[in-house]
Amino acid sequence: MFFWISIAIAGAALTLIASRRAVKYASLLAQGLSLPPFFIGVTIVSIGTDIPEMSNSIIASIAGHGDLNVGDSIGSVMTQITLIFGLLPFFATGFSIDRARTLTIAGFTVLSLAIGIALVSDGYLSRLDGAILVGCWLLFTSLSWKYAPASSDPVLPMGSSKKFLHGILVVLFLALVGVGASAFVKGLIEISAGFDVPEYLISFFGASLGTSLPELAFVVTALRSGKRDLAVGDIVGACLVDATLSIGSGPLIAPTLVTAALSMRGGVIALVFVTLATVTVVVRKRHDRYSGALLLFLYGAGYFVFIAS
Repeated sequence: MFFWISIAIAGAALTLIASRRAVKYASLLAQGLSLPPFFIGVTIVSIGTDIPEMSNSIIASIAGHGDLNVGDSIGSVMTQITLIFGLLPFFATGFSIDRARTLTIAGFTVLSLAIGIALVSDGYLSRLDGAILVGCWLLFTSLSWKYAPASSDPVLPMGSSKKFLHGILVVLFLALVGVGASAFVKGLIEISAGFDVPEYLISFFGASLGTSLPELAFVVTALRSGKRDLAVGDIVGACLVDATLSIGSGPLIAPTLVTAALSMRGGVIALVFVTLATVTVVVRKRHDRYSGALLLFLYGAGYFVFIAS
């Protein structure tokens, strides 16, 4: 058992380290686009920091362990909007919240979770289900670009340089992410079998915490650099990615069975707590240690509700 725990930890570490590098060089590839920071966070960065979840989704689905995909993705939504977002004021200073932009993305995330709950209710995620979820991400991201207010931070200057080298490095680190995710998933499968714990619970509670670390690392760095919009965009964008692209990418390649009861329970709880966390910060229009403490409380309460129900 110690061997598989070590394999899971090593796989998670490799996935996290490689994904951070992949994000770095993918961001450099995006130089020259002159996009508002909030939307860079919602799109480019959120996909990059969610590489561990998407890799886990694909590997787990191919291996026939759909609960690892759904549990990790839904658990990551919960973890990021409560724990990761709640920790930010304790690692950096408080910051203001743009109501309209935050409500727009959060609203799409809640709607995506509702769609996901309906799709897993039959205990099976088909290629069509995966395509619907991926399509939701494309649609909601496009609508966010079209209707959300403009960024308040200055547009990030991005000049192009060394794009070929950066492209090679992105491919290299994405390959390492795949290796790490494969080891991580294999370790989780063996651990859940050894302790006779449902795979969904292992991924919802444990895996989601590990795969959400790239978001924490990125947003803390962004906030300390004065890039508030980039940080908030990554958090809310990553939640949308997890609720759509992450869950859907695996079944799109390899349809898989899931435990309907656990998947629906996790989805409903995530939906409720995303709503509560969003209301907490948009009503105050500022995220500081008071709202951060409340989000941390919601994180603990969410898992208590999951176990109790």
